[in-house]
Amino acid sequence: MKRRMFNQASAAALAAALSPSIVTAATKAQVLKFVPQADLGVLDPIWTTAYITRNHGYLVYDTLYGLDDQYRVVPQMVQGHVVEKDGLVWKLTLRPGLVFHDNTPVRAVDVVASIKRWGKRDAFGKELLAQTDELSAPSDSVVQFRLKKPFPQLPAALGKLTSTMPCIMPERLARTDPSTQVTEIVGSGPYRLLAKERIEGSLVVYEKFAGYKPSTGPAVGRTGGPKIATLDRIEWHTMPDPATAAAALQAGEVDWVEQPLADLLPLLKEQKGIKIDLNDPSGSIGSLRLNHLTAPFNNPAIRRILLGVINQADFMSAVVGNNPGMSRTGVGVFTPGTPMASTAGMSVLTGPGDMAKAKAALKAAGYNGEPVVILAASDAANMRSMSDVAADTMKRLGMNVDYQSLDWGMVQKRRTSRASIKEGGWSCLCTSIAGIEALDPSSHQNSRGQGLNGQYGWPDSPKLEQYRADWLAAPTLAAQKAACDNIQKQVFEDVPYIPLGQFFQPVAYGPRIASVPQGFPQFYNVKMAG
Repeated sequence: MKRRMFNQASAAALAAALSPSIVTAATKAQVLKFVPQADLGVLDPIWTTAYITRNHGYLVYDTLYGLDDQYRVVPQMVQGHVVEKDGLVWKLTLRPGLVFHDNTPVRAVDVVASIKRWGKRDAFGKELLAQTDELSAPSDSVVQFRLKKPFPQLPAALGKLTSTMPCIMPERLARTDPSTQVTEIVGSGPYRLLAKERIEGSLVVYEKFAGYKPSTGPAVGRTGGPKIATLDRIEWHTMPDPATAAAALQAGEVDWVEQPLADLLPLLKEQKGIKIDLNDPSGSIGSLRLNHLTAPFNNPAIRRILLGVINQADFMSAVVGNNPGMSRTGVGVFTPGTPMASTAGMSVLTGPGDMAKAKAALKAAGYNGEPVVILAASDAANMRSMSDVAADTMKRLGMNVDYQSLDWGMVQKRRTSRASIKEGGWSCLCTSIAGIEALDPSSHQNSRGQGLNGQYGWPDSPKLEQYRADWLAAPTLAAQKAACDNIQKQVFEDVPYIPLGQFFQPVAYGPRIASVPQGFPQFYNVKMAG
């Protein structure tokens, strides 16, 4: 498939044409203007695994633990914990002085309610709660776990870096059914959402929370350590057109573009004062998620046929172009170059795909021209590019593709539907997971097989669940690697999703940005130049 072409010259022209309305009257040194990957369609980081909502979550919420720059778990909202009775009782003590954005104190009952809500949605949380006999608040500052058996990964679960973030919210909000979105956003993080200034599809605004009390200790790594709110105001300006975003950066009207289009990088690099960085060395893994409840992908044979004709090089070329070092193919279930990365069964992805044989196999598998509804995020360049390639591949395979272009917020809502195609359901969608989520099975949602109790797509695979349990119980690194080999081979058998390759997303900063923390976009400890 030919890669989408872009007229780079239009970027400069658009710079001059941009409306000055996005320039506020506030002092520039105190205001950071950010262009996110897509519009913030969902505000509740428990309800969705969308990264943009996670990024929003770390602005307004805090977590009990965090991770430093070496991926080590460190206390965040807690000042410490004690473990008693051979690991069966954990007592977590909150830091004094924590308050929510409505100026009410953070109490242990708020934490208990928040953990219970999070634990009903998140896989790691479900495992923790499954081993918890009682979760209680013996005082306003102490949270107590009484476990059925030792769970040494308890701080890691409560400080997990990836979606779904284990955020703490007031008890009155945390009691909300986890299947229902919380729309009143009250956290205790370094910034608070200015809900009245939000314009869906266009603008989200945060301001520094004067009542935030940073933790102490070494400088923040990722989500652990003192989070210093150096900015008075942060504005997220949604710009679905990458050219508009690049032009705004060139004109100095925005400071930070989260995902500049690969085509525009040469142009941006030539501009004085604009910096291009690879802020997240773990990259992202492109994924084609298949709906196991609707035809044709409720047929495992058809899923395997599609797997056999996926060419990761096509997808990665669509995302990053020919920029050397920006992508990798031959990518399996786990992040390349990390301890759990496996070569088991990889020939199905790396071998030469035979489209003619695949067409014949598709017919033999019983495909009768059922529509394949692709939900394509029109306002997220990477996902849109991968969707284009997926549609092209399926059309060449002989499938009846119904390509539905929607904004990312709508894709998130549609993908939760279990309806049939005739009733508005869907067949597949392209997304990506951060490399840090694919390090091992603890947070690797795509490799789960929980059926209707799992993530959208709802693959049902008892073997995948058993191999994951084997990994959690594995006493040695070799045993863990063996379990991951089994998971990868089973993923290629059941095909809950298809890995599309690894890409590294550059970010683009204007001259006012001096430095930001490593990893996904975080807005505390940002240093502005001048």
